[in-house]
Amino acid sequence: MPGISAGTLGHLAAGGYLDAGEPVVLLGDSGTGKSHLLIGLGLAACEQGRRVRYITCAQLVNELVEAADERVLSRVVARYGRLDLLLLDELGYVQIDPRGAEMLFQIITEREERASIGIASNLPFSEWGTVFPDPRLVAAIVDRITFNAHILETGTQSYRLRTSKTHNRKRA
Repeated sequence: MPGISAGTLGHLAAGGYLDAGEPVVLLGDSGTGKSHLLIGLGLAACEQGRRVRYITCAQLVNELVEAADERVLSRVVARYGRLDLLLLDELGYVQIDPRGAEMLFQIITEREERASIGIASNLPFSEWGTVFPDPRLVAAIVDRITFNAHILETGTQSYRLRTSKTHNRKRA
């Protein structure tokens, strides 16, 4: 990730943003290292004794819908609220229905300015309306996760594609 300085990565790995409850948002195309960086931040937080959970956005929404159907949603939301760091990956790859979007909003609101959240998305904020059906909800989500956030752009050049091209050239 040439666009992200070693100092920025070191600062985040040190975990100060966790004490302040600040969000981290990673934006970039597929294959640019967003998931890798999220997992790295999660491991650094675990090494500091923090409670961390990594989950894709689609998995979390499915879990919340199932919890609501089983009438245990408040318990699940509270459990996610107790984490020091919630890492949400792949926001933007799957559309979220209105019910799921509202439940995801509950999780984000539960954590706001109190506990950190890390989000990786392949879409710029201006395109999050393609994921969430309600424009007001999109605005509220973006507002909450960008306040005091560390927003990092991982770029547009896929590491996997670049590596495959290099590997194929070596074979030829």
